[in-house]
Amino acid sequence: MSIHTFRRATLAVTAAVLLPLALSACSEESTSKQGAGAPDAVSSPRPVGDTGAAAGGPFGPACASVPKTGAGSFDGMAQDPVATAASNNPALSTLVAAVKKAGLVDTLNNAQDITVFAPTNDAFAKIPKADLDKVLADKETLTKILTYHVVGERLTPDQLGSGSFQTLQKGMVTSTGAGTDYKVNNSSKVVCGNVPTANATVYIVDAVLMPK
Repeated sequence: MSIHTFRRATLAVTAAVLLPLALSACSEESTSKQGAGAPDAVSSPRPVGDTGAAAGGPFGPACASVPKTGAGSFDGMAQDPVATAASNNPALSTLVAAVKKAGLVDTLNNAQDITVFAPTNDAFAKIPKADLDKVLADKETLTKILTYHVVGERLTPDQLGSGSFQTLQKGMVTSTGAGTDYKVNNSSKVVCGNVPTANATVYIVDAVLMPK
């Protein structure tokens, strides 16, 4: 065998050995790059509005009537200050009208980290119409009642379990309960609780709270 023939044979053998190794390496590198660019299911963020009692989100039977999308949805209300957020909820229209009459819209919207116990329209309807009209016409009394529904800190459901809190009216409200069942002043039931707005946490209640 000549030297040239021997060299060609050696090169052919070397190529036969190295080519599969090179192809394998390229395949592994390609797979690695694809894996690096693929979404990581573990680290993917939770979708906006993915809330619930277990995750510390809104709870209660009346929450089911809240729109799924738009300004009146939980996501929408979370973007607005509390008086504006309430105005987008049809079930709170009487409260919103009262807040406007008392001139408290800016006060509530500009406050930071507060809790609002928000009576529904049905809660106001429990008050005899003559009495309600009288209160709505008396700005001083109306202001006292409305500010009695506001606590100067964000309250969690755990804090509502058994607590007493000073309101902006300077009176005290008490709360009891557990899980998703809470009462304020032992009479007003939370029907949709732990609703976030831009500057407040809202607990929608089924009765108007009256200061002493």
